[in-house]
Amino acid sequence: MRKGRTRPIRISIRLSAQEHERLMRLCADSGLPVSVLVRDLLMGVAIKPRPPDSYRDLARELAAIGNNINQIARLSNAAGRVSPAAAQQAEALMRQVWELVQARV
Repeated sequence: MRKGRTRPIRISIRLSAQEHERLMRLCADSGLPVSVLVRDLLMGVAIKPRPPDSYRDLARELAAIGNNINQIARLSNAAGRVSPAAAQQAEALMRQVWELVQARV
């Protein structure tokens, strides 16, 4: 046994083909490895399906847009006012956010 292992107890179980198929389906749906899934089930954690990969792309795009809006806000605060161009750019970015969200829902 390796030093510092937090889970020193190992168990082995036998499953029917149907049980194994269900376990593998749960792992695929949740994106969790078998050991994590079983531990979560034992602890009463609700197993949720993994979000689609497109959500990761959406989150990345939203983060980039949020950074742009933050830069506009920072410049506006430093100037003490919001220029019409900055307000229009922020509005266009928010429209882009809305369109991205609507396209993925």
